[in-house]
Amino acid sequence: MFEIISGKIQKAKKVVLYGPEGIGKSSLAARFPNPIFIDTEGSTTEMDVRRLKKPTSWEMLKQQVQWVKQQGPAQIGTLVIDTIDWAEMLCNEAVCAQHNKKGIEDFGYGKGYVFAAEEFGRFLNMLSDVIETGIHVVLTAHSQIVKFEQPDEMGAYDRYQLKLGAKTGSRTAALVKEWADIVLFLNYKTFSVATDESGKKHKAQGGARVMYTTHHPAWDAKNRHGLPDELPLDYAHIAHIFSSSPASAAPAQFSPQGQTVPASNATPMQSVTEPAPAPTPAQSAATPAADPFEINPDIPASLRDLMIRHQVTEWEIQHVVAKRGYYPADTPIINYDPGFIEGVLVAAWPKVFAMIEEMRKEVPFN
Repeated sequence: MFEIISGKIQKAKKVVLYGPEGIGKSSLAARFPNPIFIDTEGSTTEMDVRRLKKPTSWEMLKQQVQWVKQQGPAQIGTLVIDTIDWAEMLCNEAVCAQHNKKGIEDFGYGKGYVFAAEEFGRFLNMLSDVIETGIHVVLTAHSQIVKFEQPDEMGAYDRYQLKLGAKTGSRTAALVKEWADIVLFLNYKTFSVATDESGKKHKAQGGARVMYTTHHPAWDAKNRHGLPDELPLDYAHIAHIFSSSPASAAPAQFSPQGQTVPASNATPMQSVTEPAPAPTPAQSAATPAADPFEINPDIPASLRDLMIRHQVTEWEIQHVVAKRGYYPADTPIINYDPGFIEGVLVAAWPKVFAMIEEMRKEVPFN
């Protein structure tokens, strides 16, 4: 027997906000319920918002998403990835590193785009898991103007699209649009076009910022909430969509140390740092606890940030690498081949860290 369910189901929303640079995508996202930003391009430095450290690798970005999921809607209302097109670049770099390629087109026959789409699809599934916990997810993206030609009509015209996968072989833009419940195109509305006395020079006049909510030949957009085709660029016009979900309830806030404090005593916006996991007794017995300031600053940031996040020492990395026969144990990490660091250590970090945890268990206690 199967249970029949009727009526609307209230759940967190998957939202895409895209438009030209400087239109106000980040500012709009900051109005969503209790947001926390993963700022992939460092564009929110002048905004008073809670944020996680800029990810220096695809693996770090995925771990940040998992951490947000673990916090739940009682502490985070909205996860904002700003921007998803910069996240796509991290994805492509990881795919290339895993296969020892310099660029996504070096695979040949479009295989690189297939690998990237598969990896990006798994990432969107991770974001869907965040949604299932009751946390909204907002992806911001830049727009690009492309020449579009209808297969059954004469002529072509320009249209705005997500700035994802500039090459024709890319599939990530379509994946993101299909994943989202709401796609809003943000742009400046031109009120009139003036001409000079000869009628030759044209100049646009006006420039109110608006949100387009439905599909148009000149842009991509969609919503499932009966919104008007065009709205002023103001969160107040879409706030009702998010006001009935669990994430909109008054949540606890984070302190800079990662602890929670009652919402009534917290400031609305403050920075957030991920609490690092405590070192195990075996690790403490083997070597001094890893200090972020003791890790060689010349180690590439993509690896160094993962080491700090998981309290992994240089000694542990070197011994795991030596155990697998890649480099002698006394070889400094800064002497490793950059391709090895990105393609093996960073790209396969979960496996590397699992080996380190096993090694910690084998270390005898003093």
